Amino acid sequence: MSEPKKPSSAEEEYFAREEIKRKEQVKINLTHQDREKLKQLHWMRCPKCGHELKEVLFRDATIDRCTNCGGVFLDDGELEHLAGQEGNMLRSILDLFKKE
Repeated sequence: MSEPKKPSSAEEEYFAREEIKRKEQVKINLTHQDREKLKQLHWMRCPKCGHELKEVLFRDATIDRCTNCGGVFLDDGELEHLAGQEGNMLRSILDLFKKE
């Protein structure tokens, strides 16, 4: 018996593109009602561990912090907002993760 032939990189690329198309089609086919159900299931849940997120006021921005793992999650534009306050983006990011 001979060894099975390993797929070429062209074949792997083709199947990867097909998988992406399939996932996009599934996403398109979701009804508004399905999207609302998914939103309710995942709303204010930690993407890392699935526990509840609580809103915490940090400087003048409201950020989301996990009640279980302590992860910090920012909404669109919040990082830029926080970094712009001091003018030093790296300092702002480090301050955000300091233990209190």
